[in-house]
Amino acid sequence: MSQTIAPRFRALMLLFMAVAGVLLAGAAPASAHAALTGSDPQQGAVVDKAPSQVSLTFSEQVALSDNSLRVLDPKGNRVDTGKPSGVSGTTYAVRLHSGLPDGTYTVAYQVVSADSHPVGGAYTFSIGAPSKTTAAVGDQTAGGGIVGGLYGLGRYVSYAGFVVLAGGAAFVLACWQRGSGVRAVQRLIVSGWVALTAATLALLLLRGSYTTSGKIGDVFDLTLLGQVLQTRTGAALVSRLLLLAAAALFVAVLFGEYQKRTDDEKRDLTFGLAIGGTVVAVGLAASWAMSEHASTGLQPGIAMPVDVVHLLAVAAWLGGLVALLVALYRAPSETPVETAAVHRFSQVAFGSVLALVATGTYQSWRQVGSWSALTDTRYGQLLLVKVGLVALMVGVAWTSRRWTGRLAQTAAAKAPAKARAKVAATAGKNPGPDAKTGAGETGAGAGKTGAGKADGDKAKRGGKAAKGEAARRAAQLARQQAAVDTARQKRLRDADPHRFGLRRSVLMEAGVAVVLLAVTTVLTQTEPGRTETDARTATSSPSSSSSSSGVGAVTLDMPFDTGGKDGKGVVRIDIDPARVGGNELHIFSLGPNGRLRDITELKIAFTLAAKDLGPLPVNPEYVTTGHWVASGVQIPMAGDWQVAVTVRTSDIDQVTVTKNAQIG
Repeated sequence: MSQTIAPRFRALMLLFMAVAGVLLAGAAPASAHAALTGSDPQQGAVVDKAPSQVSLTFSEQVALSDNSLRVLDPKGNRVDTGKPSGVSGTTYAVRLHSGLPDGTYTVAYQVVSADSHPVGGAYTFSIGAPSKTTAAVGDQTAGGGIVGGLYGLGRYVSYAGFVVLAGGAAFVLACWQRGSGVRAVQRLIVSGWVALTAATLALLLLRGSYTTSGKIGDVFDLTLLGQVLQTRTGAALVSRLLLLAAAALFVAVLFGEYQKRTDDEKRDLTFGLAIGGTVVAVGLAASWAMSEHASTGLQPGIAMPVDVVHLLAVAAWLGGLVALLVALYRAPSETPVETAAVHRFSQVAFGSVLALVATGTYQSWRQVGSWSALTDTRYGQLLLVKVGLVALMVGVAWTSRRWTGRLAQTAAAKAPAKARAKVAATAGKNPGPDAKTGAGETGAGAGKTGAGKADGDKAKRGGKAAKGEAARRAAQLARQQAAVDTARQKRLRDADPHRFGLRRSVLMEAGVAVVLLAVTTVLTQTEPGRTETDARTATSSPSSSSSSSGVGAVTLDMPFDTGGKDGKGVVRIDIDPARVGGNELHIFSLGPNGRLRDITELKIAFTLAAKDLGPLPVNPEYVTTGHWVASGVQIPMAGDWQVAVTVRTSDIDQVTVTKNAQIG
């Protein structure tokens, strides 16, 4: 059996590497969580005169650097001031030099979203008329290249290290305390600590290049490292390193003082280690929750604690599973993993699954937002794969639970037989006083029939030598007998069909867990379905300009973010027939999930800057949930009108967003 263990572990590691490589390589280079939802001038637009600035609107707040927004003329020269700034909410702008000539201009952007992921891209607009352009923004995509791949691998290793460290330690304390003295289990948990520490250091070094140039040479740039330390992600990584120092002390006590104590002495120390270990594990989980997905978007105050519970449940289940696998395959025969320990882990795993279902359901609603996003977005598709893998693991775990029950029944049936054998063995070792007396008398008689004094001395020396030789032979026989007993116990243990079935099912669970962890890692690097849907809604709306004849309606989709609770959404304005004279406006307020919803206050104004007209206020009338109408809106002349919408979602949370509409 031992000859088949190593190949299985090698196969598991190959599976781990293959899945990680395929998923990380298949991830989009700029798989970020902020999306460009609007711009002014718009992509492909042709404006009559040079704008004073270029503004971009994202689906969430982003971090800017001096080179985050660049505008290039047809020859590739920069025409921006190089100092982008926030305008309002999630809109950012960079001012342009005055007197720009006609031609096609390129807008390139590279920012970092609020949940730590880089996002970049480029588009063009024209002044006067389109022209040829030789502007090049470079072939480096934000978050891509070799650095992007290494960063993704580092994230996977950090998750895996946390799962093994936290889950393995929890398995020892809660399920199998004797495992603290098993060398294979010790190596497993220490390996988890080493992997998490090394991955965290690597992520800290890679972070600067990952969010900017993407060049390997910039990994050790101390200037970039200093900038990273000033960000929320950098602070989270440094906090994780400090917590790992406390985790090292925890591991040292667990495998040092703790494993030397008796079962009775371990009780008080177990409670202290459980409290300390829980605090460290919660802190490590919070280092992810406070800097990534959960820290931005809807309900961050609820999402972050939920994310911590989710990570801890994953660690307790998957990390404990790996520790159980090592115990089943690598634990020495004198300290095999008990059936009771397997049963206790089964209970812990069941509780972890319940926590995962509850927290995962909330996270899915928060990140997906609609049923259609499950199949229409990459995030939703990966989420369905993850749900399928969890269901598969639960099914295999149910099989493991059945094998555990059969092991418990077998152990209960063997207990009386073992007790009887022990009594018989004790009786054999104590034959009774009569036998001892007879043996003593015979020995005495034999001693008394010996030769004289000289022969007695010689016999005494020979007796000492014989005793030494007998002791050596006895020790050798004892070692041989111990080896035979160990081999026999191992054969009996391996021959147990129930234990063999449990090993096989746990190994299968671990294989699925490897794939599940890889999918989860890619999922955290993928733009959420809710964000992708909102971006599609904003960018796929009809053009803001009507036909030259003025026939037809204009639809404007204007994302907003007031910064308060439920502050994100989209205002959709239909202007019909979008011509000089009377027009009818239908205004809709959409939530992040695409459904109609009410807001506290809505104001609209039209301005024609070219003729110094406006702002002309419009007072729409409320019709029903999320729907307002304004009839007979008079637009006095044709032109590129700016439509300003002021949205208020509470007494203090308010924002004004603008967009241009060509009125014929």
